Amino acid sequence: MLGVSGLRVSEIGLGTSTWGAGTSAADAGEILAAFMAQGGSLIDSSPVYGSGVSEKILADLLDGTVPRAELVISSAGGVDPHSPLGSRVDSSRRRLLAQLDATLAALGTDHLDLWSVGHWDDRTPPEEVADTLDYAVRTGRVRYAGVRGYAGWQLAVTTAAASHRIVAAQNEYSLLVRRVEEELVPAARHLGIGMIAAAPLAQGILTGKYRSGIPAQSRATTPERDAEVRGYLSSHTQTIVEALHTAADGLGISPGVAALAWVRDRPGVSSAVVGARHPGQLRELLDAAGRTLPRAINKALDDVSR
Repeated sequence: MLGVSGLRVSEIGLGTSTWGAGTSAADAGEILAAFMAQGGSLIDSSPVYGSGVSEKILADLLDGTVPRAELVISSAGGVDPHSPLGSRVDSSRRRLLAQLDATLAALGTDHLDLWSVGHWDDRTPPEEVADTLDYAVRTGRVRYAGVRGYAGWQLAVTTAAASHRIVAAQNEYSLLVRRVEEELVPAARHLGIGMIAAAPLAQGILTGKYRSGIPAQSRATTPERDAEVRGYLSSHTQTIVEALHTAADGLGISPGVAALAWVRDRPGVSSAVVGARHPGQLRELLDAAGRTLPRAINKALDDVSR
């Protein structure tokens, strides 16, 4: 369940940010089929993923390949990375609804199961954002509303202005990125809002593939990804990754599975969204669905990652 709502989601969600940007349409179809075969339902989408190619691949799969009713499709609006700096975030009613209509058309569906505001917008009053989310639910184009990338106080003021309950708060959360625990997680739990943990493997850092540097064939070799990955790297990161590997080796599982199981079982987390570039990666990560880390391991990872 997402918070105290009736929306049922799988404890592991499937991210689609690599679809069309490293993951082919054929592999995406195999990944989605494997995900659903293991009981997965939550699909994380966005019009900004793959510059729109990700949505097209998902739409093609929804067109008779997979049953739409078995999926919980989550998407977001309010962010356009192709706009000039300073104007990429626009959560005005006009922009949000235009993006919602475009998303529905791109996916070939008449509704989204979960639709979120993609980022806090200082220039749009929270009352306007909340009213737009309410309107989207009232008109049937959206079943449930959420937010992404919000701080705790931003979630609180938007929730206070909303007529329909905001059910989800999505934000980056992993052993390397725990700032949400300071404010957002307590606020969400108090308000009965479910947390969706994004990037639980910290862009692959926690799998250990960057322990000896950035591999030549890695996505991190691109300029934009290189900066993103290097932003995680530090001596503290190395300490956490080594501790995670020690724990995973002792349990006979991969570091990625251990890292995913850790964040999935954190208080307030309803689902953790993972991406996979190819079917083999997903099959390994789905092993986390049946894994619960021993209390002592959880405590050790908790302590070393603070």
